[in-house]
Amino acid sequence: MRIILDGMGGDNAPGAIVEGAIEASKEIGDEIIIIGNEDLIKKSLKKLGYGGNRITVVNAAEVITNDESPVRAVRRKKDSSIVVGMNMLKNGEGDVFISAGSTGGLLAGGLFILGRIEGIDRPAIGAVYPVIGSKPSLLVDTGANAECKPKNLLDFGIMGSIYMEKVLGRRNPRVGLVNNGTEAHKGTTLTKEAYSLLSGSKLNFIGNVETRDLQDSVCDVIVTDGFTGNIIVKLTEGMGLMVLRELKSRFLENIKSKLGALLLKNQLKEIKKEFDYIEYGGAPILGVKGAVLKMHGSSNGRAVKQTILKALPYVEENVIGTIEKFVREYGSDDDK
Repeated sequence: MRIILDGMGGDNAPGAIVEGAIEASKEIGDEIIIIGNEDLIKKSLKKLGYGGNRITVVNAAEVITNDESPVRAVRRKKDSSIVVGMNMLKNGEGDVFISAGSTGGLLAGGLFILGRIEGIDRPAIGAVYPVIGSKPSLLVDTGANAECKPKNLLDFGIMGSIYMEKVLGRRNPRVGLVNNGTEAHKGTTLTKEAYSLLSGSKLNFIGNVETRDLQDSVCDVIVTDGFTGNIIVKLTEGMGLMVLRELKSRFLENIKSKLGALLLKNQLKEIKKEFDYIEYGGAPILGVKGAVLKMHGSSNGRAVKQTILKALPYVEENVIGTIEKFVREYGSDDDK
């Protein structure tokens, strides 16, 4: 397998990207290709003492930033790390593309260069949603589509269910639709019509779910529009950080609390680990004709390594082909 890495994407590039690639290369025998400023990347490889032959560098002189119009940047910056990486993926020069760069650039590149899977109207971003004390869920969409049609939500359920089963190993995953009540008649026109489509699908649809129940592992795949999904992710992340920060503050108040913290040290570490995005790797951009993973912009070396490791089953289990087959056999009509 050939893994393509955007060497210039994210806040800590190229250092963290190179570090993660080196660490991953110690555990896997696959080829890793880093795209970006060749001089900077090779300096990072040298600085970190890499002397192997499984990491290669492909030069790309330009970078797509978060401040640019994604569509315009993809069309004009042909020598950017994202565009070069997407073209390599399309041309079969790699099997998966991983980037911590511009989300808009990755979505635009996926659409214009790779193209959509036939039958899928819009790609979506799937993010692993942590569930304390249990296995995580997958939230789709988390920001690619602020406004959706009912069919889009059905597509999100299909793609999320396949990814959850193939990559995260959850057999017959339960699919839930985010709503303001569990009753079938609750919600907006969008959610009511989406409920009908999901109910009539081949998915293991369990009905509407409320956001307060997501932390109780009420379902494996959480389906919603990108606007709502993005709010859920950021609110959960903010609340998690606040709780951990407050716990740390309280445990350091006095001698008794410090002793209590010492006794609970391992348990607190486990909770922190379950909240940490680093452990789960990148978020798949589902619906394009290629395996693409988006990492957090602040990803460090460990996050890069984890994403590379999680990318392996994405390719090996043929998630793209499975989505294509499912849509051909059970997909809904475009006019729904």
